[in-house]
Amino acid sequence: MNDPCFLSVCEMAEAIRARTISSAELIDAHIARIEQLNPKLNVYVHTDFDGARRQAQAADAAVRDAAKPRTLGLLHGVPISMKSSIDVGGWLCECGSRLRRDYIASADAPLVARLRAAGAILLGNTNVPEFLMAWETDNALFGRTNSPWNPERTPGGSSGGEAAAIASGCSGGGIGSDGGGSIRVPSHFSGICGLKPTPGRVPATGHFPGSAGPFAQLGVVGPMARTVRDVERLFEVVAGPDPGDACAAPVPLRRWSDAEIRTLRVGYFTQHEMAPVTPETAAAVRKAAEALRSASFEAIEWLPENLDRVQRLWFNLFCRAGQMAFSPMLEGNDSQMSPILREFRDAIAQQPPLSATELLDTLLERDVLRAKFLSKMEEFSILLCPVASIPAFRHGEREWKIEGRTVQYLDAMAYSAWFNLLGLPGAVVPVGKSPEGLPIGVQVVGRPWEEEAVLGVAAKIEQATGGFRRPPV
Repeated sequence: MNDPCFLSVCEMAEAIRARTISSAELIDAHIARIEQLNPKLNVYVHTDFDGARRQAQAADAAVRDAAKPRTLGLLHGVPISMKSSIDVGGWLCECGSRLRRDYIASADAPLVARLRAAGAILLGNTNVPEFLMAWETDNALFGRTNSPWNPERTPGGSSGGEAAAIASGCSGGGIGSDGGGSIRVPSHFSGICGLKPTPGRVPATGHFPGSAGPFAQLGVVGPMARTVRDVERLFEVVAGPDPGDACAAPVPLRRWSDAEIRTLRVGYFTQHEMAPVTPETAAAVRKAAEALRSASFEAIEWLPENLDRVQRLWFNLFCRAGQMAFSPMLEGNDSQMSPILREFRDAIAQQPPLSATELLDTLLERDVLRAKFLSKMEEFSILLCPVASIPAFRHGEREWKIEGRTVQYLDAMAYSAWFNLLGLPGAVVPVGKSPEGLPIGVQVVGRPWEEEAVLGVAAKIEQATGGFRRPPV
């Protein structure tokens, strides 16, 4: 209890129920930390401290009345945060863009309503790159977010503000979104845990941009926190179908026993030839595999086929088709756009326009490659691999020298983007560190709709390797 801001979400909820700490005390501690660190890190773009304090008082009153008896939610009184691309009723949710300046959400997104129903208290929403189109969090509306590990480096993107808030103790946990690594890369860069669910498992209703059409299999929303157990708790609250999500499916939560988790056969690889990784990144994957072997798992080296082609198909949908989708909004608005978004637009503009035939071929080939991958996952239920080629990079960097080769921006993050194209759930757990002391996460990928198994394996790795370390901010 020396620093309540670094209690886990589950510890906070349990302490509030036990009345060893009040929700009001937790909220005040987080507000004080935000006021201290936000000027340095720039993680929050909108806060509602008065509303949070009122909700905390009501939460504490409910605890005092709980002996009646009364059922308290899984997140009762716990302070969390929200990515600013997700609607929170009455809040500014501008997605880092001057083109959405002053946009106020008219209602809570379904997942926000579920969090509130479970008793969570939202402190505010967090910074993103404009329209979420970067692995670095910076925009012309709110500026740059800095890593709590080193202010000269990025906490990642697009859920970079969310990751930095959680890692620095300015939030207990929260929700990000991921169309090409935007939960997993910031979790890896910032030393926390995160989950990219199967499309439709957590409703993306109320998210901007919308996950629809060719983007429905790419873009998802999911939980982020400092521990795997907290990610599980948040997932349990927000999971479930919603008619506003095109991929929604009524998949019930499943409790995997320890014995069932240990029967899962694990494949792993440390790098792909298209994008070398740092030696410490490869070592972190091997460390995770060895930790599972020591816990009686079977872990065997397996490098999936066709990943270079998977990356090209992801590029067609996320980058080329995404450019087409945004063009009507961006046309004639160069002066309003962030430099990072202009950089993205100009780079994609060098490609030939995506034809209808090529788009159709991309969608067809995606399903063929996905079927082949899923067939192989009948043999390997879990796959361990890097999250990215590198740890958190310096602001503005777009290429890196690794093992004598130049690795470009898109290729370095391909390790995450592959599984958006394939529609597979993936979690990140911190395992290693770079020579500079930066965190390095490992990605745990599973079969569709088996998020609970993915998190179960991630928890075994976390238990063996130590998990979250407090950053030096």
